[in-house]
Amino acid sequence: MDLEQQTVKDFSDQWTHYVDNRGFWGSLEFLKDLFGPLLILDDIRGKRVADIGSGTGRTVKMLLDAGVAHVIAVEPSKGACALRENLRHEADRVTVLEATGEALPGGLDLDYAISIGVIHHIPDPGPTLRAVYSALKPGGRLLIWVYGEEGNGAYLRFLRPLRLMTTHLPHSWLRLLSWFASLMTPIYLFGCRLFPLPFREYARNIFANLPLAKRELVIYDQLNPAYVKYYSQAEVTRLLESAGFSKIRLYHRHGCSWTALGEKPCNANNAGL
Repeated sequence: MDLEQQTVKDFSDQWTHYVDNRGFWGSLEFLKDLFGPLLILDDIRGKRVADIGSGTGRTVKMLLDAGVAHVIAVEPSKGACALRENLRHEADRVTVLEATGEALPGGLDLDYAISIGVIHHIPDPGPTLRAVYSALKPGGRLLIWVYGEEGNGAYLRFLRPLRLMTTHLPHSWLRLLSWFASLMTPIYLFGCRLFPLPFREYARNIFANLPLAKRELVIYDQLNPAYVKYYSQAEVTRLLESAGFSKIRLYHRHGCSWTALGEKPCNANNAGL
């Protein structure tokens, strides 16, 4: 099993256990925070959108709540089953494609493509981004959110050695470890009020608004997948440029991750690069 296949399997295990997207975790407030200044919700109202790496449908739900007309939800893992169940009342506005992002058909004339927390788990995201480029109409936009290298130095010095162990744990053990760690998070959040701890801004504005069950999921998500990359600002820009996107803008979300927006040139054809 190659690295990409193993990562898909890891997310199959994850998304068959953590299936609930209710509350702040799946809210428009969370979506606004992810978009930052790059998009406002009115930009996507009434549009046709692809969501690359939909998991159990959290981002799809947020997009539908924001007024998107139709979403093509692309998900290769077993999370697609939970996605269909979670969005059964909106089934007429969602098309589920159980495949990796590179299988997205070209020439769909999509207005937007969104990929939240997915690109950094694909060892070679080039084919996926080129497929997205081909599926967008000229002038269509891609927005991605990825983990950032900048602002995470101390955290990564702790996380990377830890992942050498956790990526090989049985998932039942990893869930137990994540649950126990989530019980310690009130101590960390209290410390963030007093000291400049890692992720302080994110912790106070986002993480503190999550119930313990979602904090457990966030911790599990950091420790679970076989592959993850933390992108520098320059790497994110090159990634989108190499797929053909222009007018690239970046937002350093909470000082520890990158939201990036790129546009397919208006004079481009739908054949892609």
